[in-house]
Amino acid sequence: MITKGDKNKARLKRHLRVRKKITGTNERPRLSVFRSSKHIYAQLIDDVKGVTLAAASTVDKELAASIGNGGNVEAAGKVGELIAKRAKEKGYENVVFDRGGYLYHGRIQALADAAREAGLQF
Repeated sequence: MITKGDKNKARLKRHLRVRKKITGTNERPRLSVFRSSKHIYAQLIDDVKGVTLAAASTVDKELAASIGNGGNVEAAGKVGELIAKRAKEKGYENVVFDRGGYLYHGRIQALADAAREAGLQF
């Protein structure tokens, strides 16, 4: 009998496989992305200290008013711009991109492209 697998379980396995290879440091933090059906979240993380340095999401008060639906490509682009702005304010320009086990497509790609255009390098 063939059973349908759990998509999130498979994503978490992919995420752990990627996380074995990349680590965020204070000089080059990890830009981690989480995508839900309604929102998208991004964080800059220093894995050495275990600290979140900056965060942005479609739930933020700055973006929630201007975005109708937080689960689309436009919203992801605005989150990418916001996380890049907050990173540059704290003095971070180089980051390691962690796609969180998601395909580099759609909202994940829009967030990454917007962050690159706003000045982050990865």
